[in-house]
Amino acid sequence: MAKNVRIKSTEVLSDNFFPLKKVKYEVETNKGSVEEVSREVYLSANGATVLLYNREKSTVVLTRQFRLPAFLNNHPSGMMIETCAGIVEDNEDPSEGIVREIEEETGYKVEKVKKIFELYSTPGSVAEIIHYYVAEYDPKQKVGNGGGLEEEKEEIDVIELPFEDAFIKIQSGEIKDAKTVILLQYARLYLLQEEKVFDLL
Repeated sequence: MAKNVRIKSTEVLSDNFFPLKKVKYEVETNKGSVEEVSREVYLSANGATVLLYNREKSTVVLTRQFRLPAFLNNHPSGMMIETCAGIVEDNEDPSEGIVREIEEETGYKVEKVKKIFELYSTPGSVAEIIHYYVAEYDPKQKVGNGGGLEEEKEEIDVIELPFEDAFIKIQSGEIKDAKTVILLQYARLYLLQEEKVFDLL
């Protein structure tokens, strides 16, 4: 049931990349009383991510890059294996944004992507919605080396590997990125006993 919420005040704590705000609000409890609550919210832009797969080879293209938050939270190297992803720019369709990110990060010029859903990743503190896509790639679509944008200080490794190897990396803990696990698990749901990977995507 939707709750009655009234924003009382908003304080900007930081406004560097995206604003971090302290919000005080009143909310109606399940018992009918009204309580005042204070929360910090990171108002980041929305994002998009995509699982690139090749039907014939049963392979996927992933990326690897350093992530400071993971490093600060006990990831030994901070290097995360992930699906291609990026920020959706203002007034940009998410599907257009992810096509742009695919070429920037992986070097593949993919024309068609399929949206499967959109999710809040950390709704307790981050406002971001991530749009999830799958897309077929072909070696002929490779138009560059990828690696991200130098002006954004991106240093991204492009990894092509068999789907089953990617799935094993989830079990071994080598892949710990949530959006990547979600997309690989989504692909896994379409595995049938005698059918090839991705046949139903």
